[in-house]
Amino acid sequence: MSAKLKVGIVGGTGMVGQRFVDLLDQHPWFEVTAISASANSAGKTYEESVQGRWKLAVPIPEAVKKIVVQDASQVEAFASQVDFIFCAVDMKKNEIQALEEAYARTGTPVVSNNSAHRWTADVPMVIPEINPGHLDVIEAQRKRLGTKTGFIAVKPNCSIQSYVPALHALREFKPTQVVASTYQAISGAGKNFTDWPDMLDNVIPYIGGEEEKSEQEPLRIWGSIENNEIVKASAPLITTQCIRVPVTDGHLATVFVNFEKKPSKDEILERWLQFKGRPQELALPSAPKQFITYFEEENRPQTKLDRDIERGMGVSTGRLREDSLYDYKFVGLSHNTLRGAAGGAVLIAELLKAEGYIQPK
Repeated sequence: MSAKLKVGIVGGTGMVGQRFVDLLDQHPWFEVTAISASANSAGKTYEESVQGRWKLAVPIPEAVKKIVVQDASQVEAFASQVDFIFCAVDMKKNEIQALEEAYARTGTPVVSNNSAHRWTADVPMVIPEINPGHLDVIEAQRKRLGTKTGFIAVKPNCSIQSYVPALHALREFKPTQVVASTYQAISGAGKNFTDWPDMLDNVIPYIGGEEEKSEQEPLRIWGSIENNEIVKASAPLITTQCIRVPVTDGHLATVFVNFEKKPSKDEILERWLQFKGRPQELALPSAPKQFITYFEEENRPQTKLDRDIERGMGVSTGRLREDSLYDYKFVGLSHNTLRGAAGGAVLIAELLKAEGYIQPK
């Protein structure tokens, strides 16, 4: 690999932006050279802008401390300094859509952690091990946006990472019905216990918009490209409940599933063990070597013990057994701010780089 690609982080002062900063420190392919945020942070060094609100357990990387934060709305100026951007902003949906398209139209690839473009017909929403073929729609998107090199690619919701990979590995058996309840960490709301004391000793049985995302986004990931648009799959039928629990990081799911062709337990375990995707084939820097890890112990996976498996980029499963109403039930676990957020977006960018979609300007 020659000189590293220059990366800009739009929304770099929030929790997900901070994760990007940490994950990209010493990255073999990418280097953070520019950071932008709201006008309130513009003009300060990155260290000054996150003072008192740095949420990670690790210190701020030395390489970014003195970077002067820019105004994210100054699209042309910011885009001219970088090869591509990660976007993780806290704005209204229509504002995010307009901002990301403005960056793409400058010829700058946008890898988004935001939900605003997840249902834009020609924007790929990608879990790299599952639907890398959806990147093919980028060509049509570029034509619509009037750019030869810019585009938007998005990461799906963090809640689905804990069970969709496990179901995808079993697609040959045709899952027909899925019931999933997710138990989601407070970092999914951009919080920790210091700034959300109401979550201590508490469970909140509602997360706005999360259940619709958890039921519908897997169908788009399993969808197909038709007439230069991604058309969502019609099956399986998915119903979910999403619950906020007093955990720092890690989303755990309990899953019940019926199949058109019921596999044996050994077949399920073998498919999970053997499953590999494009990131593993390409040996991408952030790719987990073992994507799905199954625990034989009855009390695993546990959020605290197992969320960091494969540097937080792997998915854990456990408690696979037959059920009285469904064919099988199991438990899944993923790290919501690594695999589910910034780490998943970095893996998408690595895939885009390896497949030729992101290149030096």
